[in-house]
Amino acid sequence: MTGSRPRTAPPSAPLTGPSAPCWVNLMTRDLKSAQEFYTATLGWTFRPGRLGQEFSVARRDDVPVAGIAAMATAFRVAVAWTPYFAVQNADVAASRIRERSGTVAVGPLALGKGRGALAADRDGAVFGIWERTEAATSPPAPDDHSNAWLELRTRDAFDAAIFYGQVLDWATGRPGACEVSYEKDGVVVDCGGKRLARISSGAVEAAPDPLVRPHWQVHFPVADVAAAVSAARLHGGSVVEQRTLGQGAEATLLDPDGGLFTISDIRSPAAEDI
Repeated sequence: MTGSRPRTAPPSAPLTGPSAPCWVNLMTRDLKSAQEFYTATLGWTFRPGRLGQEFSVARRDDVPVAGIAAMATAFRVAVAWTPYFAVQNADVAASRIRERSGTVAVGPLALGKGRGALAADRDGAVFGIWERTEAATSPPAPDDHSNAWLELRTRDAFDAAIFYGQVLDWATGRPGACEVSYEKDGVVVDCGGKRLARISSGAVEAAPDPLVRPHWQVHFPVADVAAAVSAARLHGGSVVEQRTLGQGAEATLLDPDGGLFTISDIRSPAAEDI
């Protein structure tokens, strides 16, 4: 088993979780198989979710880090990791998505301690929105606890930044709003002083390769990329790509059901690394 504690822990690490701007969820086919794979690969533990026997919550150091739902077959959707972004009002955010030529596939509807919706931006990248309607019961993740960061690979990074900025109130100057900056050929999103995501251009909507089509890529931290890759292979996963970066290494993997994700031993990535 490999742990998911990275080698370093600077305070600028990006976060996901109940007190942060986003959450990540895996829609898969077999819950037990997914739990076994991610326990071995990322060192997660699991607790039953509140939404029924087909849902569970992954934890690292007893901090919630992700959700897994065995509903891909029932909903007839692809197995995939999906980010969910916090919004003040799910109905307003859903209307903004539609007004800007995005698609709302499901919801808004009751989801855990809030209301959520599953959507796609105007280039087809799938994401979710979530409005909290009940007080949080889990403690917030500590400042040195990085659970995931995100990368949007899209047709035009600047056009996508405008879309998400208008939907999610980025760069509005409001309390708690994420900040957007333009670095090199992409866009970087920081929330509360922590890097949340990078948006990169170059995706092709009609490409047969899912890595080339517009999509949100979820990056999880690990202590040792090589060990995590070995564990993934032993438990039915496969490697799509491995590369060495200036600050460490990363690998893009497929889980046994085809869920695509990236692992990295870089705790707080530079803009060009995520």
